[in-house]
Amino acid sequence: MAAETLPNLDRATLRERALRALRSAITGGQYEPGDHLGELELATQLGISRGTVREALRHLEQEGLVTAGQRGMLRVNKLSPQEIKGLYLVRAALEGLAVTTLIHSPVRDEAVAALRSAVTALSDPGIDLSHRVEADLGLDEVDPTIYQGLVLPGGRAPEYLRNRPKAVSIVRHFVESDKPIAANCHGPLLLMAAGGAQGKTMTGYPDLELDFRAAGAEFVNREVVVDGSFVTVRGWPDNGPWMREFVRLIKARQTG
Repeated sequence: MAAETLPNLDRATLRERALRALRSAITGGQYEPGDHLGELELATQLGISRGTVREALRHLEQEGLVTAGQRGMLRVNKLSPQEIKGLYLVRAALEGLAVTTLIHSPVRDEAVAALRSAVTALSDPGIDLSHRVEADLGLDEVDPTIYQGLVLPGGRAPEYLRNRPKAVSIVRHFVESDKPIAANCHGPLLLMAAGGAQGKTMTGYPDLELDFRAAGAEFVNREVVVDGSFVTVRGWPDNGPWMREFVRLIKARQTG
């Protein structure tokens, strides 16, 4: 990977910059699954210390992007056949639920027409994908009472959304109504902001362990944790068990 030397910044800032650069290189395909990531080589390319590179790689290992191979060497992660099968099973389950809901919907014809229109719009090669996708609803338009479950993805968005009273009030409705909630990575930050973490056993992005404990939750570093109506996972590598358990809660609610 060709990378520009990072400027003279404090150690924490350099680690974040190195983390972003390496994450982008892996997710962007500059490294292939199974490629070895050497500390010395990366430190030379980025112009930072091996210790800073080691910290960045540790974060990537927690995220599931890299994994320790023989003799502790870190390599770009690749999914096993079992993990790939699990992801497709979850996808099939979610698609099956969506189709069943659509078939029995009183507005089925309108929904199908809307989906076909959206697919046509997305297929226009002259428009950037990010400009083709429109939000279905703004926060102020959301009526949480009409939904049976809530999915809180990860990334950095939850850090900002927890400062939006409307976003927190939406999450609080699901917490107080005991509806199924699936939270991934940084997603549990919104559960904390809504007052739902107290007394719960949860997981999430490992660096948030202190946040979990400050919110009154018990943090465990496992691929998936189910506590009542909450399903939490550490990050996208745990998407399979995350959706498996969430779908199970949704089905139980529908049949219960």
